[in-house]
Amino acid sequence: MSTVEPTFRIGEVAERVGVTIRTIRYYEERGLLGASAGRTQGSHRLYTEADVVHLQELIRLRDLLGLSLEELVELADAEESRAALRNQFAESTSNAERAEIVEAAIPIVERQLELVRARQQTLDEFAEALAEKLDRLHARRAELAG
Repeated sequence: MSTVEPTFRIGEVAERVGVTIRTIRYYEERGLLGASAGRTQGSHRLYTEADVVHLQELIRLRDLLGLSLEELVELADAEESRAALRNQFAESTSNAERAEIVEAAIPIVERQLELVRARQQTLDEFAEALAEKLDRLHARRAELAG
């Protein structure tokens, strides 16, 4: 017995994820979304639950890390590569082949970590600058209360 996976129109996806329809279309143009998106006869885009989850993850990464669109594309590509490698690893029975897969995954994860650490450093620097401003404001308040 086969079940049909529910699909959603672009407006429904935009509402669920909290982005505009234009954002979704732009992400499609950049190759971040749309691999499984189908079209109805009236040429409406249809999205699966997996598409919605993928878009939610992209938005979370964008917002959490403050990524540029190019960086977001790079992270998404890396994630797809890692998923493909995971599938190859699961299907492989050869330790030699699995070792090659692990070797291929290492630079992908290193690049992802590099992007995250760069954002982390930027946030640390911003937090430090704000802490210094706060210290100066406290000192100024003490002077004025003086």
